[in-house]
Amino acid sequence: MAEIEVVAPNLKRRLSGVTATVVRLIPVQARMIGIVATGPGLPPELPHIPLGRAATLPRDRWRVWHARRNTEMALGLILRRILGRKYKLLFTSAAQRQHTGFTRWLIRQQDALIATSPLAAGYLERPATVILHGVDLSVFHPAPDRAALRADLGFAPEDIVIGCFGRVRAQKGVDLLVEAALRLFPTRPRARLIFTGRVTADNQTFTDDLQARIAAAGLSDRTQFLGEVPWEQVVRNYQAIDLFAAPARWEGFGLTPLEAAACGVPTVAARVGAYETLIRDGETGSLVARENVDALTDALARWLDDDAGRQAAGQAARAHVAANHAIEGEARAIVEVYRRLLA
Repeated sequence: MAEIEVVAPNLKRRLSGVTATVVRLIPVQARMIGIVATGPGLPPELPHIPLGRAATLPRDRWRVWHARRNTEMALGLILRRILGRKYKLLFTSAAQRQHTGFTRWLIRQQDALIATSPLAAGYLERPATVILHGVDLSVFHPAPDRAALRADLGFAPEDIVIGCFGRVRAQKGVDLLVEAALRLFPTRPRARLIFTGRVTADNQTFTDDLQARIAAAGLSDRTQFLGEVPWEQVVRNYQAIDLFAAPARWEGFGLTPLEAAACGVPTVAARVGAYETLIRDGETGSLVARENVDALTDALARWLDDDAGRQAAGQAARAHVAANHAIEGEARAIVEVYRRLLA
């Protein structure tokens, strides 16, 4: 292992958007700088050290502690101020809301800040480097044999499959998408809808109610909740669908439209998070007002009813991501922040 210059903690065992960011960025950054992750729930192939070693690294040089959660900022402070470790403290924020008093205090203790969008930067009350997320084009790309993949997943050649991936909850606008499907599907027999993502105990009733509405409309065979699926299957689902939907009520950044676009799939998304930066309205998908079911329904209908336009938008989406949002650009920009802190 190369000399450790950066430690990226991940203090959450379950898969989350933050964890996914750590997992996809570190292998790319490891080609540029000596970086390791620490914490639970990470794949074994990731450069990694135990938390105990992160707390006892020699004091012979400064290193960067790159936090993305409050708990990780707090641990970085403990390591530096109580255990005397030589860590420069860096925090990345995706939140587009007012921070709590404790979070603001933690942010003030950091040596540098990164924000994942200009809007997120505006809530930090301190200067921050804005670095948009990127996507790994070697992982997310159109399927070599899309027809075979769709057949393997049980889709008919004529099906138009809409996907919505992420935890099933009201924040993601899942109920808005179900309502739009209930309006559209009776007159569009080719349309199907699949959801992937974990249903937590506090969202089970929410999900059960949606499934009951779908069943009452006789659409259970065309609307599926697949639950939490392995990462490789998520990629296969992106490659197999025709249209992605991201009708969230609010979002920190929102990486899913980029992942869909990299697989050649256009997106219909609400104007939240960084979606307005990621999607070219009318060219690589559509943007609609948040919590507006009528606008969501109209935008989905537009793409469902235009096979050629949908395919052209998918090609444009792939080209847009390749030109503007490849993960190597994100990784390089973050490594530049590391080097400035270590200089």
